[in-house]
Amino acid sequence: MRRGLIALAAIAVASTLVHAVDAPAFDAARAWAHLQKQVAFGARPAGSAALKSCRDYLIAELTKIGIAPKQQAFVARTPAGDVPMINLIATIPGRRPERIVIASHYDTKRAPNFKFVGASDGASSTAALLELGRVLKLRQNEFTLELLFLDGEEAVNWDWHDPDNTYGSRHYVDTAREARTLSSIKALILLDMIGDRDLTIRRDATSTPWLVDIIWNTAARLGHRSTFSSELTAVEDDHVPFVTAGVAAVDIIDLDYPQWHTAQDDLAHVADKSLKIVGDVVLAALPDIERQLTR
Repeated sequence: MRRGLIALAAIAVASTLVHAVDAPAFDAARAWAHLQKQVAFGARPAGSAALKSCRDYLIAELTKIGIAPKQQAFVARTPAGDVPMINLIATIPGRRPERIVIASHYDTKRAPNFKFVGASDGASSTAALLELGRVLKLRQNEFTLELLFLDGEEAVNWDWHDPDNTYGSRHYVDTAREARTLSSIKALILLDMIGDRDLTIRRDATSTPWLVDIIWNTAARLGHRSTFSSELTAVEDDHVPFVTAGVAAVDIIDLDYPQWHTAQDDLAHVADKSLKIVGDVVLAALPDIERQLTR
């Protein structure tokens, strides 16, 4: 019996090693190329021709990896008038129909006096989400995964005042509530501003504690304790409409970024290694999130 147990254990270890070897990894170079491409489109505020070009690129890249997105078009009433906006929703079916949503906004701040290309604020998280889609499409996933590219996170006026912000996430949540599909969303992982060369991500007090704990514990296990700081902050972002609607959500964001909302939020101040850290943590945390949700 002991020999049999040892043999079974050896088979289990070998199987685990095979899966570990075969499992696709987050490719920082691919993510970096996606970031560069977005920055090359220039300033990309909601409703602009440059954002349409960026959206066309996202659609083409998602289609290449086999998860062609649906477009959720709507017209946002803003202080600058009605602005057409489009969320992109790309679905990777899992063993279960319940969804885990991984999201990023892909618009940039509307800056009146300078060119704002949003290398970290917009492009970094969107690039990581594209690369996560490639990896997750090749994995066996317990839950259905939804990649959500949100339009209109930024305020149309320069200052952030409610309700001039989070247009895309609020529309998405309202639409899901009306369609009675909101309850099938079991968790939201929001990525935003993750490109900082000196990446510091603080625990967000407005996020769901158990989800924050899993992400931060995973980061510590992978050796990124210094990047995922235990210091608390409170962030208003695209996760707030989900939290308000009762969906567990976590915001992974670096607001300790001197170039935030300046002309210097450019390629010189972001790094592919930061995208890699966040991508690896999200991928490694997903199994623990799935286990928590199935308890």
